[in-house]
Amino acid sequence: MQDKAALKEQKIREYWQENDTFHTSVRNREGKKPYVFYEGPPTANGMPHAGHALGRTIKDFIARYKTMDGYQVKRKAGWDTHGLPVELEVEKQLKISGKEQIETYGVERFIEKCKESVFTYEREWKQFTEALGYWVDMEDPYITLDNSYIESVWHILSHIHGEGLLYKGHRVVPYCPHCETSLSSHEVAQGYKDVSDLSATAKFLVEGTTDEYLLGWTTTPWTLPANVAIAVHPELNYVTVQQENEKYIVAEGLAKKLFKEDFQVVESRKGKDLAGVRYEAPFSYVQIDKGHQVVLADFVTDQSGTGLVHIAPAYGEDDYRVVQDNDLDFVHIVDGKGRYIEEITPLAGRFVKDCDVDIIKLLAEKNRLFHKEKYTHSYPHCWRCDSPLLYYAMEGWFIRMTDVKEKMQENNRQVEWHPGHMQEGRFGKFLDNMVDWNIGRNRYWGTPLNVWTCKCGKEKAPGSIAELRQEAIGSVPEDVELHKPYVDQIQLRCECGDTMQRTSEVIDVWFDSGSMPFAQYHYPFGDKKLFESQYPADVVIEGVDQTRGWFYSLLAVSTLVTGKAPYKRVLSLGHILDENGQKMSKSKGNALNPTELMETYGADALRWALLSDSAPWNNKRFSERTVAQAKSKMIDTLSNVFSFYQLYQQIDQFDGEKDNGGVRSTLDEWILSRLHSVTKQVNDYLEQYDITNAARELGTFLDELSNWYVRRSRQRFWSSGMTEDKRAAFSTLYEVLKKTAQLLAPFTPYIAEDIHLQLTGNSVHLTDYPKPCDELINTQLEEDMTTVLQVVELTRAARNTAGIKTKQPLAAVYVLGENCVAERLAGYAATIKEETNVKEIKLENNDHLFTHSAKLDFAVAGPRLGKRVGEAKQALAQIEQVQIKELLEKGKIAISNLELTKAEVIIEKVPSNQLLLSEGNGLSVLLDTKLTTELKEEGFVREVIREVQTYRKELDLPVEKRVNLYIDASPTVIDVLQKYTDMLHHNLVLQEVLYKQYEKAKGVEVEGEHLQLGVE
Repeated sequence: MQDKAALKEQKIREYWQENDTFHTSVRNREGKKPYVFYEGPPTANGMPHAGHALGRTIKDFIARYKTMDGYQVKRKAGWDTHGLPVELEVEKQLKISGKEQIETYGVERFIEKCKESVFTYEREWKQFTEALGYWVDMEDPYITLDNSYIESVWHILSHIHGEGLLYKGHRVVPYCPHCETSLSSHEVAQGYKDVSDLSATAKFLVEGTTDEYLLGWTTTPWTLPANVAIAVHPELNYVTVQQENEKYIVAEGLAKKLFKEDFQVVESRKGKDLAGVRYEAPFSYVQIDKGHQVVLADFVTDQSGTGLVHIAPAYGEDDYRVVQDNDLDFVHIVDGKGRYIEEITPLAGRFVKDCDVDIIKLLAEKNRLFHKEKYTHSYPHCWRCDSPLLYYAMEGWFIRMTDVKEKMQENNRQVEWHPGHMQEGRFGKFLDNMVDWNIGRNRYWGTPLNVWTCKCGKEKAPGSIAELRQEAIGSVPEDVELHKPYVDQIQLRCECGDTMQRTSEVIDVWFDSGSMPFAQYHYPFGDKKLFESQYPADVVIEGVDQTRGWFYSLLAVSTLVTGKAPYKRVLSLGHILDENGQKMSKSKGNALNPTELMETYGADALRWALLSDSAPWNNKRFSERTVAQAKSKMIDTLSNVFSFYQLYQQIDQFDGEKDNGGVRSTLDEWILSRLHSVTKQVNDYLEQYDITNAARELGTFLDELSNWYVRRSRQRFWSSGMTEDKRAAFSTLYEVLKKTAQLLAPFTPYIAEDIHLQLTGNSVHLTDYPKPCDELINTQLEEDMTTVLQVVELTRAARNTAGIKTKQPLAAVYVLGENCVAERLAGYAATIKEETNVKEIKLENNDHLFTHSAKLDFAVAGPRLGKRVGEAKQALAQIEQVQIKELLEKGKIAISNLELTKAEVIIEKVPSNQLLLSEGNGLSVLLDTKLTTELKEEGFVREVIREVQTYRKELDLPVEKRVNLYIDASPTVIDVLQKYTDMLHHNLVLQEVLYKQYEKAKGVEVEGEHLQLGVE
């Protein structure tokens, strides 16, 4: 069911659409300094979630604020339409799986299905975006599947190829057996999970012996059938140990760990002395001509395992390099789907990661297993399909990122990161370990890699459609589509006279999104001036996971093309977690639907909850309750304040735009001072991108406006006629509401618009962001009022402790503090008395109203006093007040042959009888809780007044309507009420009070007395 706030927001959206407010806000800043914003493209084949709500709220906030601050902020939406996530979704729809079935279905048909799929949820995304109040140009977005976008990407790749940075190589890369394609290092970094696996220590029989083994350790037992060598460190010490009837060669530093105490060292030597030692591998499924020998490698350590490392060249970068350096055989025993090939007879056709246990059993059967162990470690999984990755040596296309590593690091140092530790931490460390970018993907739906190759070895990388036509054999259609399989049909002429074919790969989808600063404006073919005005970005905003995704690809592509960083600052957002700190997911049933939250509470409440709850870079514990509280504490409070103003403004026909006169009270001056102090603080916070503290500052101010200024000013609005005091109250509240709407506009755009429109007739989002007026800031007045509020809160706390209602008057409250406090509060005594419902406020020295108690602080005194703590405790139990005074003044005291310091004694104030102490920060109050007959009577009358006010609301009477009040009660009650006739008239809008029966009376109970109330 839609909330009233959601319905109001719908009307505001209609107003924005009718008046083209978003585009007007951009046009109005034409010629002003641009503030460049890049939209990270979502994929529209999945529904938006809570994380998207946070990202889009922050993006909209920054763009709205900067627009109001005088900048022109163009906001071009984007759609990420390529890549494996789309392919996997289509496979599900077609009920097929894997490349073989895609080929059978037909590549062209499959590509067409992918195109249809990418916009499956476009309508939902648009509705979500609009409902959230995120202003972004969704009518003219960049779309990564468009020819114009792909042509710009081709231009970039052609430039990189021309620089010699794009090359074809054979190396070990992370590979997803389910998706049947390799991944880049930054993709791998997004998918680590903690898993339990088996490690194995296998026995490799030294050639020419029957009982001597090399002990080789591996964390991937499934690779053992592909063993080619055993690696040792040349400078480590190795020992041959005898245990029972067998000998084992291991690193000296690991012998005790492996064999405990039951072994004998029979030989010791350096690793380099083991080089060339031949052995018999545990498995002989594949033929090895050059291998099965010990080789030297610097990466081997004696920190874990055995100090001897099993080498399988196809499944590890170090393994691959060692085999190449030693000219040994290359062995690959796994197919493209991650299954053992036919030669591995007992396990052929099975997924290798499922076979660790089987391998260990086979080792044991052959007496080749020394030890097995289960261990937990972080293992990479495919970020797209969640399958465990394998490492394969394979041919692929790479970009030499290592050649621009230092430039990338230098560019990163120029970027302002939020939070700051990301620069040298998570992101900086990723750059430190950067490897060449594995750019090719053996898939279908993506930007085709624009490299054509010839048998003679030559390569061409056309950087535009025009260049493609120029180099092509035959004609290229005018409407050529730059996707598989269409571009695969185009052949180029080679200088050798032969035909060039396009390499089959599509590119990493992250290269697509990293190219958006250029491709969104079809650079260099489109409007170059527009591109130059929108490069680099002033800000990019996405989740923390994009440190290894979009943030990286943007920096990489830009550094390769221009040598510069593509952004000046990065806002890296934390994850949205559930209220228990768990990651949200549909499968767990703890995922929040942001659209449903907006329908229930309104977008403003969701935005305020996201912006004010905690710093956006922190992980947020979030729940529906968080949004509900944001609505009640902030949105509803502001709405109630405006409704109060509007109600009396309509009664008195006050025009805030024309009438700003009146004689301002101290309260008016205070709220205006607070308004401008808050404006100053909010501006300072927002310049530092500290959105949360800015929101909290405004939240505090709104609470002061509602619960102090408006509540203290009610009588002024209720008074008859338009006095100068009433005029000042109106003009002050009008000014405060108008400025507050402007301050809140980027945070809560709907309610801010609603209030500003009703106050001025103009859109708040077309105004300038408020700046403080220093002349209106009165720091001393604000400090004084803060002290007044503290006294009121402490007194209320004391009432709560005593269980005495606020409407029950009390005799006195005594304020305890420094001398200056009494001076500052003297002018506010009447206010404090009224707010706390006490007859007197005592500000003079009130020390005589309490005594002190003293007891030993065992945690502090215990270590020094030792066995004498009991003696000290007993002495303090008998201490005199004069001695406590001495301790307070001098900081120490001698008592019962002991010297105690002030730090070792806990001193507490003990109020006199029927006085209740409430202590705050540098200030305390003592509340006299004694109730006299007169006080009880007045409290009774106030409760009657509350019942009458409640009855008026039930009857839905206008607040200004004067009525006759009929009261029928016992003679005792009537006597009490007649004593307080003035109070009744002061607090209720009355013509006359009549103590008689009334036909339509309502019965009420007040403190055990029955009354009949009638209103006429």
